[in-house]
Amino acid sequence: MKLKTRLKVTFISFIVLPLLLTTIAFLIIGICLLNVQKGYGFGELDYSLMSENMQEFVSTTDRTYYVLQEQLEKDPAKLEDKEYLEDVNSRIARKSTYLIVRKGEELYYAGKEEGAKKLFPRLPHYGDTDLSEDAGYYFDDLEKYVKQLDFTFSDGSDGSVFVVTRVGSLISRELLIGMFVANALILLFTSWMLTQWIRKSVFTPIDELNVAMRKIKNGDFDYALQTEGKGELGDLYRNYEDMRLRLKESTEENIQQRQQNKELVSNISHDLKTPITAIKGYVEGIMDGVADTPEKMDKYIKTIYSKANDMDKLINELTVYSGIDNNRIPYNFHRINVADYFGDCVEEVGLDLDSRGIELNYSNYVEPDTIVIADPEQMKKVINNIISNSVKYMDKSHGEIDIRILDEVDSIRVEIEDNGKGIAQKDLQKIFDRFYRTDASRNSAQGGSGIGLSIVKKIIEDHGGYIWATSKEGEGTCIHFVIRKYIELQSEE
Repeated sequence: MKLKTRLKVTFISFIVLPLLLTTIAFLIIGICLLNVQKGYGFGELDYSLMSENMQEFVSTTDRTYYVLQEQLEKDPAKLEDKEYLEDVNSRIARKSTYLIVRKGEELYYAGKEEGAKKLFPRLPHYGDTDLSEDAGYYFDDLEKYVKQLDFTFSDGSDGSVFVVTRVGSLISRELLIGMFVANALILLFTSWMLTQWIRKSVFTPIDELNVAMRKIKNGDFDYALQTEGKGELGDLYRNYEDMRLRLKESTEENIQQRQQNKELVSNISHDLKTPITAIKGYVEGIMDGVADTPEKMDKYIKTIYSKANDMDKLINELTVYSGIDNNRIPYNFHRINVADYFGDCVEEVGLDLDSRGIELNYSNYVEPDTIVIADPEQMKKVINNIISNSVKYMDKSHGEIDIRILDEVDSIRVEIEDNGKGIAQKDLQKIFDRFYRTDASRNSAQGGSGIGLSIVKKIIEDHGGYIWATSKEGEGTCIHFVIRKYIELQSEE
């Protein structure tokens, strides 16, 4: 639920709920008290049930009764004067009280015609009551309290003056107290209920978010917040989760990057130290006159040149790695003929492999006119890196490397297979990761920065292809990569 909706519900609840509960409480308390009053029936009214306002009304009835009684003692004829009766009635009418005067069995005067017609037939007869002057009658169904004063008209007719009070319009003390207590409880209940609702639906989630943000501040990215709620708070929870996951991923990547950089520095330092040490040793041998024959001198110089080339390869790998890391590998794509291009590559690497005593076998199974879109320099780097890796881990006295170009309908697949020591299955899926090396001992004969195959994977993927490896320990490894063919669309004549 949205916050605006919550505020509207709260506002309406503060108004509607107390009114509704107050109405219910009023009806319940009123019905209970009404039943109590009706229990008195036709008889004397118990004033203890009345409020102070009721006492005032009854006192008015009694005062009117006493005034009429006193007037009867002084001048009974005054009770026959309708102007006098009207004057008295007008002064007590606002107190929910009025007069009825009966002459014989006829209605002589009525302060309220409508009420008198209902009550008159039921009024007690002249001289029927033996109650004291303070007593009265209560008509249960009409809710009328009546006091009777008998007198005699000047013509000798029996007369009675009735002071009538509408009891049903009055409010009892119990009703006032009950309503006050009920209203207090209703307001307390409404406030408590709405406070709990707002606390649970608003403040509790905010507190949880504060805790979560403190966790983030302290570097704890594992504190998850899950919710199925809707509205602003639900969106806030989901945004927090997205932020947490991204921060966690970014932090893990940064940690991994720092670890990889440290490993790179360590690898490069190790791999540079080996050829530098060798170069220094051979240079010192030349300076000390150890290479005292032309043959030794030639051997020393060739070794120094070879080690310098190894250092140059490492530096080139670092340059390419930097380009990969920043997505700045320079590409210059051309349409190249597969047969011609790979034939030249095999011829070039074959000379080097022959000097190392490794046999190179080449098979091309694609059509002579097969074309691909590729960067010749970068693709040559792929071939050289894969073959260099095969040479590095060659453990057979008679090494073999097979290069096969296969037709895959709309793609070509290149396979470069060696008969080296192979790769364990647990390592096979990781060899294309940056800095990953199956040779944990890092001996000088099988060094390397560990980024060669990651460079190969990046270049192949940038060409729109994909690469994988298969291997069996003790038998060799095969690197496979696929590149789509270039198919020129023929225009319809």
